[in-house]
Amino acid sequence: MNLNILFKAPFAALLLLLITSCVSRKEIVYFQGLEKAEAKIDQNQNNSLKIKHNDLLTISVSAPEQEAAMPFNLPVIGVPQGGSELGGLSVNGRQQLQTYLVDSDGNIEFPVLGTVNVAGLNRQDLSAKLKTEISEYVQDPIVNVRLVNFQVSVLGEVLRPGTFDIRDEYLSLPKALGFAGDLTIYGRRDNVLVMREQNGKKIHEYLDLTNPNVINSPFYYLQQNDVVYVEPNGAQMQSASYNRNAGVYISIASVLISLAVLITN
Repeated sequence: MNLNILFKAPFAALLLLLITSCVSRKEIVYFQGLEKAEAKIDQNQNNSLKIKHNDLLTISVSAPEQEAAMPFNLPVIGVPQGGSELGGLSVNGRQQLQTYLVDSDGNIEFPVLGTVNVAGLNRQDLSAKLKTEISEYVQDPIVNVRLVNFQVSVLGEVLRPGTFDIRDEYLSLPKALGFAGDLTIYGRRDNVLVMREQNGKKIHEYLDLTNPNVINSPFYYLQQNDVVYVEPNGAQMQSASYNRNAGVYISIASVLISLAVLITN
């Protein structure tokens, strides 16, 4: 048997494998044909976060006569310079606003007003509700509401998996993936899982980032405590089953083949 043909055959097979395993643009590029879906983008801009039980809120009330608004604010906790936080939200490292914990019934205990139901409201709704009730006691009150426990977790085939604290009220799926360094080349862009707790139940949806209609999904804008999981593609899962010493074996085989070629020549 011709040894040259014998040794060339594996290289030809390898070249064929590389050619046939090329990844297409359709599998990699996000939002293909986005211009067809742009008309529907605006309707999702109102997906502001809804307040849920166990959320932490800071609520500050001010007015032209600040003394009149003081009874509607929790006491500010002082924090020593460089000291650790005692609970709540730190401001300039010196003081922090105490937080309101939304209980299992969706209520908070608010100064003067007592029990206030906040579950299901967004930040603007709660601000307007409190402003109306406080107006009975204070002229022209200004109410500022902030959700301080907005976190999402991004796992799987991303560059930097982890849990991220979010300050922006609107967090899209692509932005969350950006915090995690984007998908690796081995992540499936057509099957990204988003898991969410809603009304005490776990719900989920698989999103195709290559499809422009993904922007119309109710899971496109993330909510507090959502979990995003990027599944590895077929090639990555297959490589996980390889012997971890396969690279060493291949290197040894390459050296032996090279030596055999030199000897036969």
